[in-house]
Amino acid sequence: MWQANVFTIFPEAFPGSLGVSIIGKALLQNKWKLKLIDLKNFPQKSNRIDSVPYGGGLGMILSPTVFEKAFDSLTSSEKSMKKYYLSPRGHTMQQNDLLLLSQTPGVTMLCGRYEGVDQRILDYYEFEEISLGDFVLLGGEVAAMAFIEGIVRLIPEVVGNQESILSDSFQNLLLEYNQYTKPKTFHNLSVPDVLLSGNHKKISDFRLEQSKTLTKSCRYDLWMKYISNHLKLS
Repeated sequence: MWQANVFTIFPEAFPGSLGVSIIGKALLQNKWKLKLIDLKNFPQKSNRIDSVPYGGGLGMILSPTVFEKAFDSLTSSEKSMKKYYLSPRGHTMQQNDLLLLSQTPGVTMLCGRYEGVDQRILDYYEFEEISLGDFVLLGGEVAAMAFIEGIVRLIPEVVGNQESILSDSFQNLLLEYNQYTKPKTFHNLSVPDVLLSGNHKKISDFRLEQSKTLTKSCRYDLWMKYISNHLKLS
C-alpha cells in the first residue's frame, strides 16, 4: 500500500482536501495510507521544538534533535522512503515526477513553519527540496496535500477510469483540450460541430490539434519540450 508520512506541527490540518471525493474514499478503503507525525510530541528538555537562529534574526528554527527523535519513530521501511522538504527554494515538481513516485512504496514530507528548519536536518537525512511555484505560503501543509493528491490519483484503482489520466494536462507534455457539455448553445456560443459528428477519429484528431494549439499559446516552454521530445523519437 502506498503511504505518505508527513512531519508537521499542525496535524489537525490533515486530511483536509485529501479526505474528500475520490482521494478520501480511497483513504477510507485503505488503497493508500496517510501517517501524520506531530513534531510537538518530541520536544527538547525545554519543552520547545524550536530555537532562535545562530547569528541572529527573526523567527524560530526547528531543532535537529527534535526532528531526530521524531524521525526515529518511523519504521525501517518508512525511513527508507524518498524524503521531501516543502521549500520556496526547491525545484518545481513535474507530472512525470509524480507518476514515478506513485510507483514507489511512498514518500516522507517535512512541512516547515515560521523561519524553517535547521539546515542539518535536510543535509543529514538527505531531504530533497521541492516547491509548488514561485510564491511563499505560511507553511508546508497545503503544498504537501497538493503533492500527495497529485501522486495518489495516479495509483491504480484510486481513479475509477484510469484511461482518463492519459489525457490529463502534462501527461504527454500537452495541455488538455477544451471540454463541452449540454446545452449545444450557450449565450450564442456553440459546441464545435466535430464533437457532435460521432466520428471518433475526427474527434480524436480535433482534440489533439486543440491540445497542441493551447499548449503553444499558453505554455510555450512546455510546447518546446513536446517538440524536442518528438524530434528525438523521430
